[in-house]
Amino acid sequence: MPSDLRQHGYNPWLPFKTLLFKEVRRFFRVVSQTVVTPIITASLYLFIFGATLGERISVLEGFNYAQFVVPGLILMGVINNSFSNCASSLFMSRYLGNIVDLLVTPVTPPQFIMAYTLAAMIRGLMVGTIVCLVSLFFAQLPWAHPFAVIGMAALTSFLFAQLGLLAAIYSNSFDSLSMFTNFLILPLIYLGGVFYPISLLPYPWSTLSHLNPIFYLIDGFRHALIGVGDLPLWLSFTVAGGMSLAAFTWAAILIGKGYRLRN
Repeated sequence: MPSDLRQHGYNPWLPFKTLLFKEVRRFFRVVSQTVVTPIITASLYLFIFGATLGERISVLEGFNYAQFVVPGLILMGVINNSFSNCASSLFMSRYLGNIVDLLVTPVTPPQFIMAYTLAAMIRGLMVGTIVCLVSLFFAQLPWAHPFAVIGMAALTSFLFAQLGLLAAIYSNSFDSLSMFTNFLILPLIYLGGVFYPISLLPYPWSTLSHLNPIFYLIDGFRHALIGVGDLPLWLSFTVAGGMSLAAFTWAAILIGKGYRLRN
């Protein structure tokens, strides 16, 4: 930063805070679409699997089906909203051309990424928290490891915010952007053990499921909430942390180079 700006009391974090507040206000302006709609969708899942099937079937010893499925539904809300917030916002900036205005501001690539990421995390964790509160009407969760619950939710939100940025950078159209959600994220979520335990699958599907990165997130979050999982907590956190670091580094390199942002 030029010394004359420092002498005049310029705050180097001001552009970062401005961009962060702008992103937060953006999704609050259409809160019915960005927050209310995913909560209603998750509530319908909770009603279907909680009120109708929750007490009638069990896929995990000591827990009814509602207790099993609620952690996955909470994390699904976190994943979808964290991803879509970053993906839609950055892609719209590219599409409309106003991304150029951001690139000429004194915002460093890490600040640029973290402004988008924190806004996405606020939205994702807000939806996840409200879904968790709604789930109290259908199931009582023991919260076996409360700090691990918060940590896994935050780490998952951070990871999918980075993936949302990457999807926005590589997408050429709205159709290609939606393909990331419809043909990649949603199938991986549904096959990641949201509605069934991976351990019940026959070979080779149980083994192949371990190649699904979202399985580690869902299993780790469920393990933290109810105290039982297919994998140890440390392994889930290790995989989630490694993916988050790799995605952040990838996004930082692309944004630092201005890759496909100045077109």
